[in-house]
Amino acid sequence: MSEPENPSSETVEDVEEELDGEAVEAGDSQAIAAQLMKNPGVLAALQDKLSSIVGSPSGYIQSLPKEVKRRIKALKKLQNEIINVEAEFYKEVNLLELKYAPKYTALFEKRKEVVSAAREPTDEECDWPSDEEEEDEKDEEGKLAPDSQQGELKDKTSLEGAKEAGGDGEEKKAEEDTKGIPSFWLTIFKNVDMLSEMVQEHDEPIMAHLQDIQVVIHDKDPVGFSLEFRFEPNEYFTETVLTKRYEMRYEPDPQDPFAFEGPEIIKCTGCTITWNKGKNVTVKQIKKKQKHKGRGLTRTVTKQVQADSFFNFFNPPAVPEGSESEVDEEIEALLGADFEIGHFIRERIVPRAVLFFTGEAIENDDYDDEENEESSSSDGEDDEYDEDNDPDFNPEAQGKPNECKQQ
Repeated sequence: MSEPENPSSETVEDVEEELDGEAVEAGDSQAIAAQLMKNPGVLAALQDKLSSIVGSPSGYIQSLPKEVKRRIKALKKLQNEIINVEAEFYKEVNLLELKYAPKYTALFEKRKEVVSAAREPTDEECDWPSDEEEEDEKDEEGKLAPDSQQGELKDKTSLEGAKEAGGDGEEKKAEEDTKGIPSFWLTIFKNVDMLSEMVQEHDEPIMAHLQDIQVVIHDKDPVGFSLEFRFEPNEYFTETVLTKRYEMRYEPDPQDPFAFEGPEIIKCTGCTITWNKGKNVTVKQIKKKQKHKGRGLTRTVTKQVQADSFFNFFNPPAVPEGSESEVDEEIEALLGADFEIGHFIRERIVPRAVLFFTGEAIENDDYDDEENEESSSSDGEDDEYDEDNDPDFNPEAQGKPNECKQQ
């Protein structure tokens, strides 16, 4: 459907004249709203007027007397003090995080032991209701044959016992050979859209060796936190711990104190990965033909370029020293995405890892999104269709769907 072409203010005035003189009671507001929604020209004109107002000063402040402006300065100074108190609050929150960090660490260590097969959980530790197990039990009960057929089944089982027993034995052995929870963290990364975009197919065999992600909070300058990715020894690189450090600012920026909205990440640094020969997935070789200008001869050269890989996460762009204006838009966007990912891993992924592994945390988020989409799509009425203004309208072709034309 094409947009209305430059609706004029006369359209708005026409509706205003229509409504002028009529008593607008409480019950009439819905009718007025419905009338506006039916007229896209009026709605577009109103939106244009609103957009010209939002974000632009009204001029009221400039018209105030000098004494009133003086009082506004006092309010701004008070606002700065409020922000400073807010900064102190967040610093106290950081101290609380440090206080409770050992308790979290002890629980996360138990999780790591189970995931990496360092320890088998006890029956008491496994005592937790599971919807899947209940469904499996119901399925097994449904498969049970009536009593009259039990004898036949036993005879059949006895005849085929050796063959079936061998198969069951192999399956049981495979279950016993499965240690820990295979591909625990890789599954989490593949389940979460924000992270799955980072993980390439050639990263997956490496990520299968990831045993744990730990958060380390730094209470000394530079304050912030580190994400430690702990791998089992593998054929790809020599390190067993890859670290990403984030520096944070808990105080308002002196140059723009009113922009303070809480602690923010201001810098991140990665680590060096010592790749084994032929295993570096962050680079790729490309062949390029070059032609000699004078002789006309061509040669093929091999060039190494950066390849898409999750492990580029440990080689973020450097933040230039100086003001933010010196950071170009591309680097600023990359850093912004990096900061968001680091914060998400710290605040959501690490504390609730098993729920992202099973998909329960993701299902809850998806349900909220779908609910919002339904509510937004169900509001309002269907668009009206005016066949008189449609040059492609064919009375003889009624009943056939018309193709939408995009302009």
